[in-house]
Amino acid sequence: MNVFSIIIPTFNSAATLAAALGSIAAQEEASVEVCIVDGGSTDATAQIVQQWQKKLSIQWHQEPDNGIYDAMNKGMRIATGDWLLFLGSDDTLYSESVLKELSGAITTYDADMLYGDVKIIGNTGWAIDGDVYDGAFSLEKLLQKNICHQAICYRRAFMLTEIGDYTLRYAKSADWDVNLRCFAKGRVQYVPILVARFAAGGASTESTDHALAADFVSNLQSYFGWGLFHPMLTIKGTWFYPRVVKKQREQYPVRVKLSTFVKNVTRKIRNLFS
Repeated sequence: MNVFSIIIPTFNSAATLAAALGSIAAQEEASVEVCIVDGGSTDATAQIVQQWQKKLSIQWHQEPDNGIYDAMNKGMRIATGDWLLFLGSDDTLYSESVLKELSGAITTYDADMLYGDVKIIGNTGWAIDGDVYDGAFSLEKLLQKNICHQAICYRRAFMLTEIGDYTLRYAKSADWDVNLRCFAKGRVQYVPILVARFAAGGASTESTDHALAADFVSNLQSYFGWGLFHPMLTIKGTWFYPRVVKKQREQYPVRVKLSTFVKNVTRKIRNLFS
């Protein structure tokens, strides 16, 4: 069995796919398959895949899909490797030793999700060209921003049995939702490895996923078993804190009023003795 399955969603990706496949073919770690899930390309994508099938073990799956995360879900199901790595068709592995380094980390750490860093190519709304994104993530950091899926290896069995599909309603940031589920349910390990070059300019580069934003607090409560007054939800200054306050007022109006009253009284007493 292959150690790695690299899943690449494609749609009219002829301009960039050869570079992505070339970076995989150059790997020192040979135990890898490529799962290309194509949404019905009409350019030369299929011909490029045929050319690279002489050098790589490639599974080619083509049918209409409902976007990149639908393709990623399909890729999980056709993959045979122990570990999954999702690349965009315009991304490349960072060096020829990346998979070898990741393979070593896999044997070192008992993890379900193992991640490193990416090199940003182009400008995004959250990074600039040449940045290395973005080191180790605590849960508090992950609540503020996502880990690039190009930097992550997921244990396939863990994804299939514990995490499940990417949520298609989250058309721009379903991978953020999956990573939160992984932190809630699995063993997560950071390794200081530059895994991939991340090409800026995709659907999730600058815009907000409003569907995920609307569900974010409720999802955290479900995944981690947190109440609305949990310390991780009540960190002032976070982008989701106003949503938490709104929910608190809607669901616990008496508690919120009492808490506000106590705070006001405490403040007045402190002012009297200051």
